[in-house]
Amino acid sequence: MTLDQLRIFVAVAEHGHMTKAADLLGISQSAASAAIRALESQHGVRLFNRVGRNIELAQTGHRFLPEAKAVLERAAAAHNVLEHVSQTITGSLSISASQTIASYWLPRRLASFHEAYPAVRLSVTIGNTRQVETNVLDGRADFGLVEGRTESDILRRATVDEDRPMLVVAGSHPELPTTPAGNLDIRSLRWIIREGGSGTREALEDFARSEGVPPAELQIFLVLPSNEAVRQAVEAGAGATIISELVIARSLAEGSLRSVPVDLPKRDFAMITHRDRQASLAQMALKAHLTGKQDASSTGRG
Repeated sequence: MTLDQLRIFVAVAEHGHMTKAADLLGISQSAASAAIRALESQHGVRLFNRVGRNIELAQTGHRFLPEAKAVLERAAAAHNVLEHVSQTITGSLSISASQTIASYWLPRRLASFHEAYPAVRLSVTIGNTRQVETNVLDGRADFGLVEGRTESDILRRATVDEDRPMLVVAGSHPELPTTPAGNLDIRSLRWIIREGGSGTREALEDFARSEGVPPAELQIFLVLPSNEAVRQAVEAGAGATIISELVIARSLAEGSLRSVPVDLPKRDFAMITHRDRQASLAQMALKAHLTGKQDASSTGRG
């Protein structure tokens, strides 16, 4: 049995689908099927049951899965030891980042990291905070970068920066409604918001609760899947939103949006990693780069 066969077996077992596992590993479906057949043939066992077009773990596969994962973990640890011995920072890093971070905060920092560590290959996927958390938990990403709260207690969080949410409306928006006490009447505003699971949506819901308004009582006019879509809808006069200052800085400067003075707390941009996975030298270098904790000896060129 080979490490490649084990990787293919684990991927198929975790995804329950040969084609999805093959796509994830960057190989053909036929190559994945051949590896599984070879593994079963070599040891005279059946690892999967084929049910129509579906595939599911057989009893032997269930028993074998934790052992296969353990072997792959040890192989990764051995690779990391060799990296540390040679002090050459190489390899690949997969990063999952929420939209605000991926679009406005991360690109310049990854560009400077690449200059310092040119032998490290970087890939970035974008999702909302909940999707990023899932990617890190499932091992599809080495790192996550989020602005929202995470739920799992097996994730480590490290603050990498701060963000300032702002309540904004179109520059031409009419006078805002107020309560009899003279405060902003957020129940009367029409809101443009991100989807559930996003840190941007979370910031609005937290603000509503701080004002004594259940989020369910807000007038939600539009739910949109991206910051850019929210910004454009607000600029068009469709309603109000709470969104990162990074997203709307240019629009504020140009006057297409105006900010509403309300007390909104800053929020952290946080790096999340899996507590039980050993970090490679490249992972530690990126963490140090993003948190600003590099030392003079870690030039990274090897």
